[in-house]
Amino acid sequence: MLLADDHTLVAEALGSLLREEFDLVGQVSDGRALLQMAATLKPDVVVTDITMPLLNGVDAVRELRRLVPATRVLVVTMHADPRLAAEALRAGAHGYVLKHSAGQELIQGVREAGAGRVYITPLISADVIAVLAGTEASAADNPRLTSRQRQVLQLVAEGHSMKRVAALLKVSRRTAETHKYQLMAQLGVHSTAELVQYAFRTGVLSLEAPSPPVRA
Repeated sequence: MLLADDHTLVAEALGSLLREEFDLVGQVSDGRALLQMAATLKPDVVVTDITMPLLNGVDAVRELRRLVPATRVLVVTMHADPRLAAEALRAGAHGYVLKHSAGQELIQGVREAGAGRVYITPLISADVIAVLAGTEASAADNPRLTSRQRQVLQLVAEGHSMKRVAALLKVSRRTAETHKYQLMAQLGVHSTAELVQYAFRTGVLSLEAPSPPVRA
């Protein structure tokens, strides 16, 4: 099992819980490190937060499904928004547990995910099912962004320079800038500050931790 969470104390607490029942082979603190370690270790189960630097948990789930399709993913997060839970499940997650109800529920979620079943915390399960059934729109799907656009959105909103964005995505700076301006046009925004606001509204970034200063 592999654990991804960028909050040290939370990660230590979750790690202690998981080690009592499972073999925890690694722990990382950002989404891109998660992909790298998962590709190397190919764990049976990944336990990941949603709000993480460099690559958020939902997009990390999408990449994990491509890189290590046999790995099951359980999301453990503070976000009780059923739209985010539905988005994580659509991306390929096998479960969604809230941090404040972790403990036995976390263990149960890991077991269910490991067995190929889906576990959703009972606290929001009815609302999540409503979103998945299409009776409530998903904020993250309106408008629908490509995986690359979501990655650019997160990195720009975190305050990374376009040179750094290009390096992280392994593309040229011009290509990164093109993605940014296409993203702005699609969202109908006109500044980096508006991109940051959109990222907060849709859960790409969270107020639980301050982000770096935004660069033009």
